[in-house]
Amino acid sequence: MAQAAVAERTGADPPGAEGTGTEPAGAQPAGADAAGADASAPRPPSLSPSRAGDFLACPLLYRFRVIDRLPEPPSSAAARGTLVHAVLERLFDSPAADRTPQAAQALLEPQWERLIAEEPELAGLFDDDEQRSAWLAEARDMLGRYFTLEDPTRLEPRHREHAVEAVLESGLLLRGYIDRLDVAAGGEIRIVDYKTGTAPPEEFEGRALFQMKFYAVVLWLTQQQVPKLLQLMYLGNGEIVRYAPDESDLRATMRKIDALWQAIERARATGDWRPRPSRLCGWCAHQAICPAFGGTPPPLPDSGTRLAEEAPGHNGTPAELPGQPDVP
Repeated sequence: MAQAAVAERTGADPPGAEGTGTEPAGAQPAGADAAGADASAPRPPSLSPSRAGDFLACPLLYRFRVIDRLPEPPSSAAARGTLVHAVLERLFDSPAADRTPQAAQALLEPQWERLIAEEPELAGLFDDDEQRSAWLAEARDMLGRYFTLEDPTRLEPRHREHAVEAVLESGLLLRGYIDRLDVAAGGEIRIVDYKTGTAPPEEFEGRALFQMKFYAVVLWLTQQQVPKLLQLMYLGNGEIVRYAPDESDLRATMRKIDALWQAIERARATGDWRPRPSRLCGWCAHQAICPAFGGTPPPLPDSGTRLAEEAPGHNGTPAELPGQPDVP
């Protein structure tokens, strides 16, 4: 079994112990046969950690986002998460010696202006300059906490905002974006994810770690190497959760993902997308049409509608709150 996850308040370089090179059976990289494939052929059904988290939290939310593709208004919490992620990604564009707290703070306003230019509706999040300033101050505090957790002048990430995908034996395409991928001199891999919420109580760590194990499975399938360390950095309260997976962990995660997809397929076949009320409902934009709140969902689209996924992104805060347990 892998060691238990341990919350702590310090950062560290990727560990130097050797990783395993054992190749998993029954899966392949998503692009393994790309050279001979028909470019016009439909992509297989796909699942990202964000949408897996939606279904685990509430099957009806998954339906609203993936099947109905209902629009959701921007939220200040999600926008702040996107902004902080963007600043930390750009910070590593600078030479190591220039990755200072002051440099990160200087990136905040330009990155916010860029986000507004790309999504003008974000400008409507605030009623006045005072609200906007208070919101930016919270983002500044998160960036300040980042520097208490690790020293970016000592790091050279292999990838940032790294798109990954692989296909399971079942035909399900796993895909997502990894915030940061560190590779040590000896080849050991560390997956790093920034969270702009606060670290959950230990009994709720499983959901956040499921996301990280999902990424670890994809890298295992594509690189035939078990990542040495999974690292969640909670910038809301300055804690790090680290977890060292092993092969049995990742095989169990593959089974869990397959079971989750089978549950999604059953819901699609039966039309049974029932709500699962929880504290996460407070973040949901669809309460007006949710039966749990007296609403009526819209009619389902045609039964032939494929389960096309939204592009994974940083939808931020809801996924970082304590939620439902993982699929058994």
